[in-house]
Amino acid sequence: MTDGDHRNATPPGLLLTTPTGTSFHFDPGALCLELLTTGGPGPYARYEVLHRPADLTAWLPQSRLRLPADTIRVTAEELAAARTLRDALWRLAAARAHGETGAAEDYATLNQAAEHPPLVPRIAPDGTAAAPAPADGSQLVSTLARDAIALLTGPYADRIRECGAHNCQLVFVDTSRPGRRRWCSMERCGNRHKVRALRARRETEEPPHPLQPSPAPSSGRSPADPPSESMG
Repeated sequence: MTDGDHRNATPPGLLLTTPTGTSFHFDPGALCLELLTTGGPGPYARYEVLHRPADLTAWLPQSRLRLPADTIRVTAEELAAARTLRDALWRLAAARAHGETGAAEDYATLNQAAEHPPLVPRIAPDGTAAAPAPADGSQLVSTLARDAIALLTGPYADRIRECGAHNCQLVFVDTSRPGRRRWCSMERCGNRHKVRALRARRETEEPPHPLQPSPAPSSGRSPADPPSESMG
């Protein structure tokens, strides 16, 4: 590993916080899927965090783009476009996770957003990725749309999945070699499953409670007494 590798050793993904205050690392495997953690359509609207343009720029350093928040200027109209793109991608990703194709209008939303110029990548003199020149929100939305199109048309398109926990709808793309990822995060849902499975196994393996001795008969030997030895 080179010095440059050490500088870029921060693992991709996001630090999410549950309603109870517990934090865990979640790597959905793609930039566009990271956007889905900011809210979504229908039942996901209650998780909405993109209320103002500043909310979208605050997401930049948390995402795998790792860009300073002041790198991109976002207008209210561009924020609305980002939310429209995100909601369309939510529906498409959920459809793919369940073996379905998705709606034509959602694909049209991706294509329309991708028509704008994307963010221009740059490299620093030390060989690391550098922040792009000051850009606008339409370039960010285009970059996200192009990433989504690359995901949905690429080799991992059939590995878009929802977390296996019954009460978690986080979406990720399984890029592992065996292709057996089930959980959004082993820190959270994966660990909970292991704990529940261990508890269930222990309950199954527990020996039955010992029988309580019956009250002794009024006369004669207790049923629990050993047979008396011969006096002969």
